[in-house]
Amino acid sequence: MDLTRTNNKTKLAMCRKYYFGGFAFLPFLWCINAIWFFKEAFTMPPYPQQAKIKQYVIRSAIGAVLWLAVIIAWIVIFQVNRAAWGATADSMSFIIPKGIP
Repeated sequence: MDLTRTNNKTKLAMCRKYYFGGFAFLPFLWCINAIWFFKEAFTMPPYPQQAKIKQYVIRSAIGAVLWLAVIIAWIVIFQVNRAAWGATADSMSFIIPKGIP
């Protein structure tokens, strides 16, 4: 996304929308926010809205990393315990693998 043509208030508004959108169980928005606005927050010459953008970018990156850790932990726990959970795990699966009954 090219942010060079937008003014600083619009950048801040977009960054804020993506940040709060991540709280609606859309952590992908946090990842997008951190990537798109990283340059604006940390490499551009200072401007008034930059401090708030930097705050949203850092929080978005932390939120995306935390969600990624939770998702990876769930996948590992589920894959390790799928056979032991029996019918409960089968009802949570889209594809029931053949092998361990």
